[in-house]
Amino acid sequence: MSRISRSRRLVLGVLSATMLMTVLDGSIVTVAMPAIQRDLGFAPAELSWTVNAYLIAYGGLLLLAGRLGDLVGRRAMFLAGNAVFAAASLLAGAATGPGMLIGARFLQGVGSAMASAVVLGILVTTFTDAGERAKAIGVFSFTGAAGASLGQVLGGVLTDALGWNYIFLVNVPIGVVTIALAVRALPADRGLGLSAGADALGALLVTAGLMLGIYAVVQIERFGPRSLWFGAVSLALLAAFLVRQATARTPLMPLRILRSRAVAGANLVQVLTLGAMFAFQIMVALFMQQVLGYGALGTGLAMLPAALAIAGVSLFVSPRLSTRFGARAVLLGGLALLIGAMAWLTRVPVDARYVTDLLPVMVLIMGGGLVLPALTTLGMSGARSDDAGLVSGFFNTTQQVGMAVGVALLSTLAATRTQGLLAGGASEAVALTGGYRLAFTVSLALLISAFAVALVVLRRPQAEVRQAAALQPERV
Repeated sequence: MSRISRSRRLVLGVLSATMLMTVLDGSIVTVAMPAIQRDLGFAPAELSWTVNAYLIAYGGLLLLAGRLGDLVGRRAMFLAGNAVFAAASLLAGAATGPGMLIGARFLQGVGSAMASAVVLGILVTTFTDAGERAKAIGVFSFTGAAGASLGQVLGGVLTDALGWNYIFLVNVPIGVVTIALAVRALPADRGLGLSAGADALGALLVTAGLMLGIYAVVQIERFGPRSLWFGAVSLALLAAFLVRQATARTPLMPLRILRSRAVAGANLVQVLTLGAMFAFQIMVALFMQQVLGYGALGTGLAMLPAALAIAGVSLFVSPRLSTRFGARAVLLGGLALLIGAMAWLTRVPVDARYVTDLLPVMVLIMGGGLVLPALTTLGMSGARSDDAGLVSGFFNTTQQVGMAVGVALLSTLAATRTQGLLAGGASEAVALTGGYRLAFTVSLALLISAFAVALVVLRRPQAEVRQAAALQPERV
C-alpha cells in the first residue's frame, strides 16, 4: 500500500481534527444538560433545544455548504466554518441565559456544516492514489467512530472537573490551532465562481426542506402524529427543489451526481445502516442502565470493546481489504457482521449476562469498521474536481438524516411497545426489554435491507475488477 507523505498526513490530521470536533459536539452536551438547566434556568421543554438547535442548523445546511465550497473554494469554506464554530463555542461557553446558549448552539451547527461539508471533498481530491485514499478514509472513519464514543465520557469529565462551560470553551483553542494548520496544509483552490451555481431559489428550498424535516424528526416525541405534517411539508419542499434543479440554468445541485449507481446506492445504504446503528448505540446503553442496572461508567466500559474493535478494523484491516477486494465486497462483509450482531440482540433476555449475551455483540460490531470506510469510498466515487464539495455535503446530509430518523423511529417504537406491555401487567424490566427487542428487530430489518441494496444496486466498477485481476497470481 502506498505510504502517505508528510504533507498529506498533515492534511489528514487537520481534516480529522475538524471531524472529531463536529462529532464530539453532537454528543458532548448531553451529559451536561442537567447542570446547564440548573445554572441557566432552562424550562424542561426548552432544554432539548441545546441539542436540537445544533442538529437543525448542521443537518439543514450541509448540502448548501458543500456546493458553496465548490463555488467559492473548499479551503475558504473550511477555514470560514472553523472560524464560525470557534467563535460560536466561545459565545456558548459565556452564555448567561437559555436564549443566548440556544443561539450559540445554532451558530455552532452553522460552522460545523460549513467545515465538515467540504472535508470529504478535500480528502478525495488530495488523496488521488487508491492505496493512499483507502488508508486516509480508514483514519477518517476511525475519527468519526472515536468521536461518537468519546463524546459522552469527555463531556462528563469536563462538566464534573471544570463546569459545563468548558465543554464549549475547549473548542476555542482547538479551533484556532486547526485554522493555523489548515492555512499551511490545505491546497489552495479557486472554486468555480458563484455564477456556476448561484441558484438562490434552489438554496432556499433545500435549506428550508432539510431544516423542517430535521425539526419534524427531533420533535416527534413532543408533537406525535402532528410531526407528519411537518414531514409532509419538508418532502414537498425537497421535491420542489429537485424539480428546480432539473430546470434551472445554473442548478445548485446538478442532478448528474445521482445518476451514479455507486453514489446513489451508497447514500441509500448509509441511511438504512446508520439509522440502525446509531439507534443501537443509544438503545444498548439504555438497556444496560435501565434494565441491567449499570452505571454511566460501567456502561461506557461495557461498550469499550465495540469502540476498540471498530477502531482497529477501520485503521488496519479495512484499507487492506478495500485495496485487495474492492469497497463493495468489504461493505457486504461488514454488513453481514452487523446483521449477526443485531440478530444476537433480538433475543437478549431480561437478566442478560455480559459475557454471553452482550460481549459477542460488541465483537461483531467490528463490522462497522468495514462498513463506514467502504461507504465513504463508494459515496465519494462519483465526485469530480468541480463538485467534490457537493458530493461530500450530500453524503454528510444522508448520514445525519439516517441517524436522526433511525433514533426517532426506533425510540418511538420501543416506547410504544413498553407502554403496551406495562398496560398488560408486565414488570418494568420485562416491558423495557420487550421495547428494546422490538427496536433491535427493526434495526435488523434495516440492516438486511441495506445488504440487499448493496448487493443489487451497487456494482463493482470495472477499474476495481481490473485491479483485483492484476493482483491475482497468474495461472499456468
